Amino acid sequence: MATELPRRIRRAARLLVEAVDGTVLLFRFTPSDRPPLWATPGGECDPGESYASAARRELLEETGIALDPGAVIAERLNDFITFDGEPVTAHEAWFHVRVAERSIDTAGHTDHELQVMQSHRWFTRAELVDWSETIYPEDILAILPPGAAS
Repeated sequence: MATELPRRIRRAARLLVEAVDGTVLLFRFTPSDRPPLWATPGGECDPGESYASAARRELLEETGIALDPGAVIAERLNDFITFDGEPVTAHEAWFHVRVAERSIDTAGHTDHELQVMQSHRWFTRAELVDWSETIYPEDILAILPPGAAS
C-alpha cells in the first residue's frame, strides 16, 4: 500500500476584487494538464511575508491596483496540485477589495502567469452561480460579503 507523503503547507493570499457595480474579477487559467478554470487574483506568500503584504503585492502584480487589502475576511485549508505538479495544502487568507472602476493592468504578470492566465472577466453574482467552467473557490458567493446587486 502506497503511503502519501506529507504535503507542503503553501501560505497564500487570495483576493476578492469587487467593483462598485458588484461584479467580481476572475482570471481564466488554461493549464496544459487540466480543464480551464476561473479563479480570483492572489498567490503564494514569499518566505517571511505576511498574508496582508502578500495580498497587497499580488493585487498590484496581477491587476495593477495599488490598494490596502484590509483585514482577512476568511481563512481555509485547500488541498490541490499546483500547475507545476506539486501536491500542497494551501492555507489561504482571503481579502475583499472594492474598486471604483473595472480596469486592470496585467503588465506585472510573470512569464508563467502570462502562459496560464490569458484572460480575465468581471462576473455578476448571477453568473457565478452557474458558469459553465469551474470557478474557484466553488463557494465564492458564501465568502463574498453582501454588496451591490449585479
